Amino acid sequence: MARNAIAQPPKPHTTPTSVKHILQIAVDEAGEKIAYRYRTKDGVRDVSYREFQQETFWLGTALADMGMASGHIACIGENSYNWILTYLTAMQSEGVFCPIDKDLPDSDLLNVINGGDDDIIFCDSKREETFRRIRNDIPNVKYFVCFDREEDDGEFLSFNKLFAKGKELYDAGNRDFCNMGTKDIHALKMLLYTSGTTGLAKGVMLSDHNVTSLVHWGLTLAVIRDVGLSILPYHHSYEAVAGILVAIHNHSTLCINDSLKRVVKNLALYKPGYMFVVPAVLEVLYRRMQASIEEKGKTKTIKIGIKLSNFLRAIGIDKRRKIFAELHNALGGNLEKLVCGSAPLRPEVADFFENIGIIVTNGYGITECSPLVSVNDEFTNDPKTVGTWMECIDVKIDDPNEDGEGEIIVKGDNVMLGYYKNPEATAEVFTEDGYFRTGDYGKINKKKQIIITGRKKNIIILGNGKNIYPEELENYVNGIPYVLECVVYGERDESGNEGNLAVQCAIDPEVLANGNKAELETKLKSDIFKAMENLPTYKQITNVIIREEPFVKTTTQKIRRAKDGSPM
Repeated sequence: MARNAIAQPPKPHTTPTSVKHILQIAVDEAGEKIAYRYRTKDGVRDVSYREFQQETFWLGTALADMGMASGHIACIGENSYNWILTYLTAMQSEGVFCPIDKDLPDSDLLNVINGGDDDIIFCDSKREETFRRIRNDIPNVKYFVCFDREEDDGEFLSFNKLFAKGKELYDAGNRDFCNMGTKDIHALKMLLYTSGTTGLAKGVMLSDHNVTSLVHWGLTLAVIRDVGLSILPYHHSYEAVAGILVAIHNHSTLCINDSLKRVVKNLALYKPGYMFVVPAVLEVLYRRMQASIEEKGKTKTIKIGIKLSNFLRAIGIDKRRKIFAELHNALGGNLEKLVCGSAPLRPEVADFFENIGIIVTNGYGITECSPLVSVNDEFTNDPKTVGTWMECIDVKIDDPNEDGEGEIIVKGDNVMLGYYKNPEATAEVFTEDGYFRTGDYGKINKKKQIIITGRKKNIIILGNGKNIYPEELENYVNGIPYVLECVVYGERDESGNEGNLAVQCAIDPEVLANGNKAELETKLKSDIFKAMENLPTYKQITNVIIREEPFVKTTTQKIRRAKDGSPM
């Protein structure tokens, strides 16, 4: 379209040298501005950038007094202000911050804590019960600091009491923590264990320079708004770095979502201008909006509105936010942008939000790249791509085929140091000339935008030698209204060759409850054939299965696959 009234160019910003510097810049340039807004039992609390920095000094002083400010500082729990406070305190210390997935089973939790050499763990009450149960199996951990505990209990300490002790020491003149400098910005600073869709978790080593480079160069490509709603898990690099740290450097106000069940209510409460999301979250939002439109009998009205709006935009008039004011009000009224990453996004979902006046910029990243590689800007935004890559890195397609497709490899300032205590795994993912092998397949178009075609490990190689990217076919199936999600995979014959394509689908529970399963399977097969009728024969799905059990997922809602590509 000729005009996009809400699109914005990147804003100039001070170049940071470390995470500590990022926070100091925010205090110097916007000290009294609200950094965080969140619910408490007494209402909503606002914390300015100056207040927040002061509180990191108090908590850090307590850690230094305990001899923990140079250790491995872990944090696990629900998203909260205290989680962010612990995170930024650790990132300003001489230690290493180790965020942990709150949904890990005990066996994986033990591997992460012991493998990551954690010295002290910050946690909420739910995780405290877990740590009491497995205490003898994590002998190297010296302290547990519990966000919800009021009193100390031996090695399980009260966060509030520790915080108060730090304030007391700071007020008495203790500046041990504040005087800590960043010894080496290229040394290990953040240790994140991947929650990949297959395989064992590995400890990704990121330096201060890695994450600071992402913040700086990411903001030269992307634009976020003044107020954000933070909804994704904080232990994941996407939200921890691209979400939290970028918001600080942009001097945005970050509103903390206290529960995924309250997203709609919190949109109304905080009225954010932007959110970082993953496709699974955006799909839910899209389907709910479509269901609401249909329920109110406004499907035809919205379609007419989109046609009118697009006609006006073609002649330079953008009235989307006025024409679709009712839809915007349901999302708080101020939402202008959704930044989507972590998995492929269906273009039709992005197109819907774009049509009603909300920009969806699709990006691409991986934890080993801190995590951003590329993102669409707001003027050349193309949801079929994941945008252009940051200037601090070089991106290549390794060994491309006749269509220009191959593995995406990356080299630059935001690429990890390696896998913690795992030189063999590190060597496997780097080329001889230092490029990181992402494991993702894609190609680059004439505009230097990356197009993701699929995961290398998910590729289906048929007996006739044809390569199938299941993600491509899953987009077609997921476009069927009553299909919530699906996994396409190759069925193997007795010789182990992948001869036929199969799909397992999760169906809308209401549709499943109100229909005969055999009839529904017949209808689903027919709808899948219609959706894919223009694809070549070798890409047609022959076996359709309605799955009654939910898919096993990672915490960023990616479906886990077995080694053969089928769902677990």
